[in-house]
Amino acid sequence: MRIAGRLTWKAFSSILRSMTKRQVYLLSSRELSPETIAVAFAKTSRSPESFREIADELNEESSARFHERWVVGYGHASVAEHAVLHIAIENVSRLAVECIESNRLASYTEKSTRYQKWDADNFIVPSELDDQPLRETFIRTCKLLFDTYAQALAPVRATVEGQNPRRKNESDAAYDRRIRSQYVDSCRFLLPAASLANLGMTANARVLEHAIGKMLSHPLEEVRKIGEEVKEAALAEIPTLVKYVEVVPYLEETRKEFEHNPQRTGADRHQEHRGEKTDWCTLIDFDPEGETKVLAAALFRFGEMPYARALAAVRSATEPERAEMAETLLGRLGEHDTPLRELEHTTYTFELLLDQGGYAEFKRHRMMTQTPQTLTTRLGYALPRQIVEARFEIQYRSAMDAAVDAYEKLADWNPHAASYVVPNGFNRRVLFTMNLREAFTFCQLRSALNAHFSMRRVAQRVAGEIRGVHPLLAKYMRLPEETWQEIEMDHL
Repeated sequence: MRIAGRLTWKAFSSILRSMTKRQVYLLSSRELSPETIAVAFAKTSRSPESFREIADELNEESSARFHERWVVGYGHASVAEHAVLHIAIENVSRLAVECIESNRLASYTEKSTRYQKWDADNFIVPSELDDQPLRETFIRTCKLLFDTYAQALAPVRATVEGQNPRRKNESDAAYDRRIRSQYVDSCRFLLPAASLANLGMTANARVLEHAIGKMLSHPLEEVRKIGEEVKEAALAEIPTLVKYVEVVPYLEETRKEFEHNPQRTGADRHQEHRGEKTDWCTLIDFDPEGETKVLAAALFRFGEMPYARALAAVRSATEPERAEMAETLLGRLGEHDTPLRELEHTTYTFELLLDQGGYAEFKRHRMMTQTPQTLTTRLGYALPRQIVEARFEIQYRSAMDAAVDAYEKLADWNPHAASYVVPNGFNRRVLFTMNLREAFTFCQLRSALNAHFSMRRVAQRVAGEIRGVHPLLAKYMRLPEETWQEIEMDHL
């Protein structure tokens, strides 16, 4: 039999089968704009057509009209998540990088202070200092820090070479690669937050809109200008989705209220307890029943009982039975496996004091919630052991003292701009909360023997604190056989 005088039933059935056959393919950004791709995905909720057919009916003008109506007009912001941009940002300060990289759902890669060396003029002079008498103090201090950094490289390298002899038949290039991070790790403590960096940022339009809003509302003019430039660059690819982003009054006004009302915070910038000895890592809060809740969540996931019954079952289980459940949940973890999401049902809050260079790496763990205080020189600084062994301590301390003096002068005028002059070696206070699943990732990654010693120390200490309260599950963290005390003794 023929259909419509042309197709047989057999041919028609073949067409139907081809239409319903599973397909996986790209909507390529080489052929379609990010905004068009976003519309093509959005329309599938109402259209029976394939993504290719939907995309064929679209152009940039019709895509813009769609976004104006549904994303901007009706607030269907999730559509914007399908428009993804890759933005290159060059010659911005390390201080500005903190705001740029503070977006949880974006991806970043930045210039490494461990594997690259800085030239003498690789720092920004913030525009807040234009026509200010302190401008020369700032420049002079940064130049001193960079000069001291450059002077430290040779003697610290010689110390590292003495501790790490060249291997048989090892080339100069291979040897340099092997020891570079070791000596640069210590010397980079001298680099100020004004040091220049490059980074690549990948984000969808929804995240990018939020990121630009934060930058436009930032207290530093450099960051506000970067926000304007990121917006301008993004408009070339997504002319509708970020066109309306502006300063966010909530962010701006909330910050100012807290900063200008010290009686509300109990804080005084000029009255730090400098002689007060405090532990550099403190477990502030955790759930005593955290392990029970994680195991109950696993039973809930793979069983059929309500959560209350699963919780009661774990609470009434014997210790061997709980240990068996923990083994079932985590015992099969491979080296590169990620634990099940049920570990996210318990969290830990820490207060941490670590050097700014370490914080620059710590901040990349954006799945946790981090609350850093403003970068200052008022919490003291770290002295790497290699600096002492290289007989460079006097020059190091002299440069750090100069930074303290410059910071205090600048902070009396503008505490935010003063942070630019603070070197990586100075300590910073951070409050952070993470779940057990993130703790596995963080502790195992940052305790690796090739990680920076500041981060190895933190990772081992955090893991130890968690093991102390939740040993049944935390024992499955696989960390190198060293302690944070040993790392501290060897490197600080």
